[in-house]
Amino acid sequence: MPKLLFLVLDGAADRPEPGSETPLEVASKPGIDSIARRSRCGLMYVLGRGRAPESDAAVMALLGHDPDEYYPGRGAVEALGAGVELGEGDVAFRANFATVDPRTLRIVDRRAGRDVSPEEASDLAAALDGLELDGVRVRVRPTLGHRAVVVFSPRSGRLSPSVGNTDPAYVRSGRISVAVPKPGDSIVPCEPLSRDPAAEATAAAVNEFTRRAVEILDSHPVNRIRRDRGSLPANAILLRDAGGAPRTLSPIWGSRGLRFGAVAEMPVEVGVARLLGMEVAQVPPPTGDLRADAPSRLEATLRLLNSVDGVYVHLKGPDEPGHDGNFSRKVAAIEAIDSAFVSPLLGELDPSEVGLVVTSDHATPWRLRSHSDDPVPVALTAPGSGGDGVDSFDEVCCGRGSLGVIDHARRLLPEALDEIFGPA
Repeated sequence: MPKLLFLVLDGAADRPEPGSETPLEVASKPGIDSIARRSRCGLMYVLGRGRAPESDAAVMALLGHDPDEYYPGRGAVEALGAGVELGEGDVAFRANFATVDPRTLRIVDRRAGRDVSPEEASDLAAALDGLELDGVRVRVRPTLGHRAVVVFSPRSGRLSPSVGNTDPAYVRSGRISVAVPKPGDSIVPCEPLSRDPAAEATAAAVNEFTRRAVEILDSHPVNRIRRDRGSLPANAILLRDAGGAPRTLSPIWGSRGLRFGAVAEMPVEVGVARLLGMEVAQVPPPTGDLRADAPSRLEATLRLLNSVDGVYVHLKGPDEPGHDGNFSRKVAAIEAIDSAFVSPLLGELDPSEVGLVVTSDHATPWRLRSHSDDPVPVALTAPGSGGDGVDSFDEVCCGRGSLGVIDHARRLLPEALDEIFGPA
């Protein structure tokens, strides 16, 4: 039986501009380009035209599920990925440690300089963990870097995830959040999104927590040390993407009797994989050195391919320099993934036995410094099949391929399953 390797390059896609090239066009990536040459190629709107996706909803869609039909919220998925149990009536949020002016709540940096160490995050989270509000207890769990999960648990009754974000960079759109192209620079008051008293109680608890978190964190010893060494204080928490206790979903490959696994670096990817009943090969958190991180990802991928029918691999790297507006570093990240992961991986695979899908979960245009709704390139090859003759995996070349334009990422995996394993 053939196998499927589904490779996602986080944020690698960009926005083509007249008279200039994108990072994917500039990068030297012989391994990825060799996949494109033997693939059917195209472009894909991850969540549809006009919607700039977050990675969580994008991963759900890439794995064949429409997040608008069922999605428990990123907070719930990250909690699942971090091993934080949610009870009925609990509400979980994805959180960032951030830097604010404590008097005005103006945001200085949404990620506190991106240099919060695991020890610092643990100490800061401990200072807030167990905080008692009016009938609500708060749990705070650090995950990776400046990221955390915050869970609100009612002493009685229930809370509701039908509330807005305090992070101005993302706004709720139904069950998911989408990136704001030009976000404000202040913490946003949490608002109930329905007239449900539970939503009103949740919003009130979030706003009280936000205020008290700034009071506690601003004078915390960790932040005194950070200021002394010239680092930004991590003196606030931004919350987004509320979610309640999730239920397990039936994956689209289950009806075919297939088993899938995931190589996951981040809690949100682990959470989505667990939600879909996938075998998860967790790897060490990213260090920022893509070449040093690659061997553990490669080993995990090859090991999973021996035990399951399909492997989803999600690699960080190009997204962060896109957010930073750093063109050359985004190019370097793509090149590092190609030389340290993709090219060695291809040397271990038999193309007559393993089909491939390569794409991005969203575009992060370096000029825009945020996620966008731009279509991402896609390459799909089945064992023994011919390609479109595309020379390069990029936004322009893939746009000439026979896959055309896919209007939603949920359509990609069913097509790949049909081509690689045969029609259901």
